[in-house]
Amino acid sequence: MKVIIPVAGAGTKLRPLTYTQPKPLIPVAGKPILGFIVDELVEVGFTEFIFVIGYMGDKIKAYINENYPDLDKQFVIQEDREGLGHAIWTARHLIGEEEPLFVSLGDLIFDMDLKKMVDCENSCLAVSKVGDPRNFGIVEINEEGLVKAAIEKPSIPRSNLAMIGIYKFKKSGELIHALDKLIKEERKTHEEFQLTDAIMDMIKEGHTFSTQTAENWYDCGQKDVLLKTNAILLEKAGYPTTNLPEFQNTIVLQPVHIAGNCRIENSIIGPHVTIGPHSQIRSAIVRDSIIGEHATIEEVVLQASIVGNDAAIKGMRQSLNLGDNTVIDFGQ
Repeated sequence: MKVIIPVAGAGTKLRPLTYTQPKPLIPVAGKPILGFIVDELVEVGFTEFIFVIGYMGDKIKAYINENYPDLDKQFVIQEDREGLGHAIWTARHLIGEEEPLFVSLGDLIFDMDLKKMVDCENSCLAVSKVGDPRNFGIVEINEEGLVKAAIEKPSIPRSNLAMIGIYKFKKSGELIHALDKLIKEERKTHEEFQLTDAIMDMIKEGHTFSTQTAENWYDCGQKDVLLKTNAILLEKAGYPTTNLPEFQNTIVLQPVHIAGNCRIENSIIGPHVTIGPHSQIRSAIVRDSIIGEHATIEEVVLQASIVGNDAAIKGMRQSLNLGDNTVIDFGQ
């Protein structure tokens, strides 16, 4: 079965980080987001990958080629970012009409039974209950437990069951036919060609969709979710770095992931900190944060922060002579 991973987005909600690297390559618990996705799919048996690239696609391509040299992979460029439906449609020439197709968003870290979804006899949508369905494509279920409707970001939701971004289509040709129709009619929702609309058209034509519930999933498109995901993963076995070198006059509070060739001194690191390779940290306190490669941090207190590659932060030293009843607030 082939899998399409759309990774063409600009990641505007994570700027300025995404000015210099694509969102799927931002590290979480020591590994780029895209690495988690590919590893999960390879583990369940996927062998053919199609990456739809766009914004800084050369970096996506370089990462995949370097880290997965034996992967059967192809790259398609989405010249105009016109939605998820359009991204999949862009790769239509690489998909056989009768073969099944899997789609996984490129900024989604998930924990679910993918094998069960792959083995489903119908087309299948990964779903989860959410607090505010207006921000998602949602599905409505009939009495038989099958999907009877799919609506993209409804203003008045009739369900709180959201599609999280993992899809299985029994026959690729049925999906491509629905996307062809959308694009030919120039039918957009929220100014984009939505995969949700194509799914709804398929349901109207009589195609059957089941659902598979995701136990845990993390849409890493926003800073707070990215940091929360980093903390959750670091709490799991296998993600923290347990065999750390002795850092000079430094306390490390696990769980943390500290890559190789880092220089850390006179600092307190952790908990829930990821630090990329070749970074230098001196006289600092860092917790609940992600630090990129070759970063330099000196004389600061960082919490709930994301620091990009090659960034440098240096704090200020103050010399104060304070009188009685004085209050000084240097900010949060």
